[in-house]
Amino acid sequence: MSLTVAALVGSITVFVLAIFLGFELISKVPPTLHTPLMSGANAISGITIVGALILSNTAFNDGDPGTAAWLASAALIMATINVVGGFMVTNKMLEMIAGKRRKGGE
Repeated sequence: MSLTVAALVGSITVFVLAIFLGFELISKVPPTLHTPLMSGANAISGITIVGALILSNTAFNDGDPGTAAWLASAALIMATINVVGGFMVTNKMLEMIAGKRRKGGE
């Protein structure tokens, strides 16, 4: 499979636009919605983990792991770090909210 210059420019354009759009969307999120947004990001990373597991399983079982197998392994590691970190941040935020409620109610 050869990559033409037009396809490469199109892919880079979509990537840059996705970065810009993502930054604009995240910067407009009010602080009260950060926890639900983190939960949504964890769900998306969970889907990435499942896909990376499936791809790693088929690629490494073929006997000759190629680039896709190594990229799937890297995606699996990064998505797992993202999910664990997201749950830790969400848990910390929920503990802070619960602590404020307890102090304010007493």
